[in-house]
Amino acid sequence: MILELAEIRIKPGQQAAFDEAITRALTTVMSQAKGMRGYKVNKGIESPERYVLQIFWDTIENHNVDFREGPLFAQWRAIIGPFFASPPFVEHFDLVVKSDGASA
Repeated sequence: MILELAEIRIKPGQQAAFDEAITRALTTVMSQAKGMRGYKVNKGIESPERYVLQIFWDTIENHNVDFREGPLFAQWRAIIGPFFASPPFVEHFDLVVKSDGASA
C-alpha cells in the first residue's frame, strides 16, 4: 500500500468552508477512484490554514495515472482548488513499520 501525503495551505478565514468542501470531495469524488483504500484529513492547531491529507492507494500508478490523468481529478480540483493559498505539496511513501494503535 502507498501513502500519498499532501500538505495543503488554504486562504485565511476559509476553514469551515474548506472542511465541508474536502469532506464532500472525498466522499463523492475520491471514493470512486481506482485503488483508493482510505483517507485521513488533519487540520493544524497552531496553523489552522494548514491541512495534512493522507490517502492510501493500492499502487502509486492508481494515484499518478488512474486518478490524476482521469476525469475524477478535474472534479476533485473544482471542489477544493478554489481554497488553495498555494499548490499542495505532495509526496508518496512506503510503509516501514506500524503499531497496532496507529489507526487513530
